Parts: sequence; C-alpha cells; structure tokens
Amino acid sequence: MEIRDPVHGTIELSDAETLVVDSAEFQRLRQIKQLGFSEISFPGATHNRYLHSIGVTHIAGLVFDHIFKNFPFSSNSLFQRFRQVTKLAALLHDVGHGPLSHTTEEVMPSLSALKIKVYENRKTLQEAPVNPRANHEDYTIKYITDSPLTAVLVNAFPDIGPLHVACLIDKTLITGDDFFVDQGIDFRPILSQLVSSELDCDRMDYLERDSFFCGTNYGKFDLPWIVNNLATHRQNDQLFLAINRRALYTFDDFLLSRHHMHLMVYTHHKSSIFEEMLNLYLTSKDCSFHLPAEISEYTRYTDYKLYEHLAQSKNSWAQRIAERRPFKVLIELHNTEESLRPTNIKRALNEAGIQVIWSSSKNRLSKYHSGTPEDRAMQIYVVDQYDRWDRPAPIDQTTEIFKRYEGARIIDRLYVAPEDFAKAETILIQKRM
Repeated sequence: MEIRDPVHGTIELSDAETLVVDSAEFQRLRQIKQLGFSEISFPGATHNRYLHSIGVTHIAGLVFDHIFKNFPFSSNSLFQRFRQVTKLAALLHDVGHGPLSHTTEEVMPSLSALKIKVYENRKTLQEAPVNPRANHEDYTIKYITDSPLTAVLVNAFPDIGPLHVACLIDKTLITGDDFFVDQGIDFRPILSQLVSSELDCDRMDYLERDSFFCGTNYGKFDLPWIVNNLATHRQNDQLFLAINRRALYTFDDFLLSRHHMHLMVYTHHKSSIFEEMLNLYLTSKDCSFHLPAEISEYTRYTDYKLYEHLAQSKNSWAQRIAERRPFKVLIELHNTEESLRPTNIKRALNEAGIQVIWSSSKNRLSKYHSGTPEDRAMQIYVVDQYDRWDRPAPIDQTTEIFKRYEGARIIDRLYVAPEDFAKAETILIQKRM
C-alpha cells in the first residue's frame, strides 16, 4: 500500500503490514486525534494517531536501515526479521490510546479487569499499587497479544510472535526465548530504544507532524542529520543506541524543540482548560462515561463517541465542553520554584464566592534521570566515528543540556467563569496593590 503523507511524502507499506493497518483495531486510530483539544487553539491540528503511527513505522524503517546497513548479521533473514519486528512495534505503539486525550485514563478499569496474560510473566515493578488502574499502554499490550488483532499478526508474520512485538513497547515483559539474540548479542535494548527512548522514532515523527499541522516553528529539528548520525554501541553482550558526536548539538536542539512544544503548544491555556473541565466531569459522581475492559467493545470507543456522550450529558462540565463555553484564564504564572504559586490569589477568589479552576503543569526537558529503572538501564551513547581513541560515553555525561535544564518549568493558571471574570479581575488588582 502507498500512502501520501504531507510530512514524509510517499510511505510504502508491505502487503502484510497493510493487513495490520486495515484491521478494525488500527483503523480506530483514524477517530482518535493526535492532539486532543489542541485544535481549539490551533485549528489545523486535526490530524490523527492513525497517520502518526504510520509515520513512526516509516521513520523506524529509515533508522533501522541506516544503523544496520553494514552490520554483520548472521543472515539476511535475521536482518529482515529484526527490521520487521521494530516496524511493527513502531506501528502499534499507540494502538491502545484512549479517546481524545490522556485524561480519559481516569475512567479506565482496573488493570486486572483487562486480564492481560503476558503480564503474568514480567519483571516485578517496584512499589506498584496492588490493583492499579489500566492505562493506554496496557490496552496496547492487550490489543497486540490477546485480541482479534493478534490473529492478524500471527497470520501475516509467522516468524514473529505478538509477544516479541509487545516486548519492544513494554520493557518489563520477558520473551522467554532468544528471539532478539544473534551471535551472542542481545538486540532488544537498541530495538526498544528506537520505539521508546529520549531519541525514539515516535518523538521524531510527532514533533515534525505536530509542528506542521499546528503551523508553528516549535518542534522543528534536523531529522535527516539525526537519522544519518545514529549508530550502535555494544556494552558487554547488549547493543545500545548511539549517536555520532558531530550530531550532538542537533540532539540538544531536538530536546529543546520537544520542550518548547510542551510549553507553547501541548499545554496551551485554551486546550488546558478543556482538559481540566473534562477531568472534572470524568471524576464527578454523576459521570456515566466509562471505558470497557472487553477489548472488542473498547474498539468502538473513539473521540466521536465521547463527544456524543458529552453532548447528551446533563453535567455542567460536560455541557461546557460540548457547547464550547470554557472558563477564562485570569492569571498565568511561569516559575521554576514551588514556593511561587498562586495559592493566596485562589483563596481570595474562593472567599469572594468565585469558583476557580487551578491548572498546573510541570514541564521538564527530559525524564532521563527520573524514568523507570528499565528506562535508566538503557543508555544512549555518544561515539566518534573520526576518533577511534575517543571512548563511547553515556549521552548525559557528554552534553550539559540535561544539567542546564534539570529543573521543571511550572505553569500555573487560574481560570474563572466568563460571568465572574470582571469581579475576579477586580479582586486580583486589589490583591496586587
């Protein structure tokens, strides 16, 4: 199948990959917007997770071909198998995403209700809740390993097990075989990093794509230069992702581009208030919208189903969303310290009988130092193709950008109803005097 993508141009999918894309489970992503409420701020941002996922698998193929073009695999068939499992993981990494936004994870069932069999054999998660709520990644693993989509994968790719695809998305899963091993080298770390890491194909696509559809310059970076400078680094018997030193500044720019997209686009004040109102509805006592644990039924839950539900609900927050009557931002503060928060202003507004929504977002350049143990164990290395005496080193020891942007940028916003805005503004002025 040939797809005309406005970001990457022509994308070719094999007949087997087309079977996956044509499945009901993947087609559902056509009805899941990539940026949720962001189209309220950026009207062009109506693109969906269907096209994004296809873009990610396209980049994964390009990256794989560059990194391993001269790698001495034991056979060409193994090269093709590793390439295909990486592309499949990239293609399906978002297949379980909930309607509209991450906020709908508030109404997902308990994890145990999904009955994900492959979770019975995975690395123990430290300090995990007894019975946590499921998230979109859990639905993704369920789709891949135990749904009608599983049969499509088995029939289309007989030499790749659905569990192998899932293992590149969830680092805690245990394969139980040597699928990712060739000549004593474990390739799972680097293949997982191409799907999810500080420099993965997911981010490479959504930054370019979101920037394009939002009509912004935030998010733009030199994709070809990064791809052409990705490499491998062997550490003991494992293979990890590496980048040539000459592209290190481009990597810094890549991180900054993502950081600025979060500050200026993903947490825009207009989309943020709709997220807050949706959260208030989904966590209210009269919320009747719940995502099902049964995977075939979950396939029917899309953005449109949620919007239809909100339009029919009598809940005031649901009505405000459906009728586009959001609260209005009264004050916006950008800080790096926890002590500088609008607590006193909110208290004064509440004492005056004004209902306030306090939206707070913490944006960090990177989660490199605060991720899971599995994430921290998978280092990205910096290598120098021109200096064989320069030893490879972890990327956080090679660039100072992690230290320079180690703190969080906190954006606090107070919203009030439009009908209370004039009164609230008067109180705000008095408070500042």
